[in-house]
Amino acid sequence: MTQWTSEQLDKIGKAEEVQIASVRRDGTLRKPATVWVARHGDDLYLRSVRGRDGHWFRGTQERHEGRIRAGAVQQDVTFVDADHDIDDEVDAAYRAKYRRYTGSILNSVLTPEARSTTIKLVPRSVGS
Repeated sequence: MTQWTSEQLDKIGKAEEVQIASVRRDGTLRKPATVWVARHGDDLYLRSVRGRDGHWFRGTQERHEGRIRAGAVQQDVTFVDADHDIDDEVDAAYRAKYRRYTGSILNSVLTPEARSTTIKLVPRSVGS
């Protein structure tokens, strides 16, 4: 399995927002969605503020493949449903990174609905 490089982790982890595009059944990329990303250790996580009904989240569940872009960094990824024993740590990572967004904006990624969609991003090489 491919691993994130330190440079990728730093750049993606520090990006305010990232663009993700999931792969359709026919292998083409969907229109990118802008989302927040949280870094915990050497892993990157996403959540859908609309829970499992979020359009971009539903797209990730078809093939579990896509692409992430943060500035000059672009990487093909696998969307892996995260173990929910990490939810509190991912909450803490979101709170630390996005603390300037108080109230409902920050809390939108901390709800039970959003937590149920926690996805771990795993880098993949094209063709894997």
